[in-house]
Amino acid sequence: MIILTVNTGSSSVRLAAFSSDSGALSGLANSRYDLSGSEPEVMLKAFLETHGLAETKLAVHRVVHGGMNLTAPCLIDEEVEQEISRVASLAPLHNRTALRWIRAAGGVLGRDVAQVAVFDTAFFRALPEAARMYALPHTLVEKHGLRRYGFHGLAHQAMWRSWQGLQPGAGRGGRIISLQLGAGCSITAIENGSPRDTSMGFSPLEGLVMATRSGDVDPGLITFLLRQENLTAEQLDELLNQHSGLLGLSGISADIRELLGSPDKLAQLALDVYCYRVRKYIGAYLAVLSGAEAIVFGGGVGENVPEVREKILAGMEWCGIEIDLNANRDAHGLSRISGEKSRVAAWVIPVDEAAVLAREGTALMAAKGA
Repeated sequence: MIILTVNTGSSSVRLAAFSSDSGALSGLANSRYDLSGSEPEVMLKAFLETHGLAETKLAVHRVVHGGMNLTAPCLIDEEVEQEISRVASLAPLHNRTALRWIRAAGGVLGRDVAQVAVFDTAFFRALPEAARMYALPHTLVEKHGLRRYGFHGLAHQAMWRSWQGLQPGAGRGGRIISLQLGAGCSITAIENGSPRDTSMGFSPLEGLVMATRSGDVDPGLITFLLRQENLTAEQLDELLNQHSGLLGLSGISADIRELLGSPDKLAQLALDVYCYRVRKYIGAYLAVLSGAEAIVFGGGVGENVPEVREKILAGMEWCGIEIDLNANRDAHGLSRISGEKSRVAAWVIPVDEAAVLAREGTALMAAKGA
């Protein structure tokens, strides 16, 4: 069986294809497309034709936000589409794009090809109550489903599973702090396979500084800007999601590599704030977990930019983290970047979200006897 996976982000889409024989997955093709390019139907047809994937039997989509009701992988029908659309305002850069690709795939592949949605928020459905709640009036919380949902669940779960594979006989035990650093950034405290806290909250905007997203901001600052700049809600949303973060701080670029190569003082400030926020969260999550066995880096920045990993971890010997500068600089693929004496191991663990999607989709179809 040929499986298509569709992973839509805020600025790009990654398409991949796998064959599944006797439960084993084999990669067939993968491509990344800029969302500012062609229409989804055009890109999808080109991908399928280029790689000879006319016999695709299953399409599996990453959907960022499932809200309160979509908390496990499910077959996509009209009701599921409506629910994804209903909670789109909670992840405006993602859910609407995912819906466009779901509908495009339905049109290109035909009604006979099943489609499955896998939700980034699902991994965090069991966050402890104290970690998921906002201190807001309970009536509003109940009325609007106000809670910390968490995001990047596929990536954090994949990092946990990969780290577990490095610990023979560990079962589900252990405590790790996983970092997904890319255009979007998040950090999660995981104990025995379950999330204890995570930086993204009600929307993917909360938490760490990101490429164009602000991360944590004082709510009083938000109301100040609304009044002083006469912003509409839509303008404020665009400001915080598309014109803040590294781009907003530096005034130069959202690309961390470009900022690393820039002599501009604002570029350096942007990098300092970015890494400082990560260090602060690591400290907080060490407290949440009462210590950790490992710090794990994933995502485009986490996997490929050693300067950022060094800046984040340097000087953290006080809590048992000792980075090996040579190992960090030379890391490629799955790599340990901490020294032998480090009480807390530090790893780079590549995240293959496409393979996670394919496994989740085939598991669901097998459970349904399809």
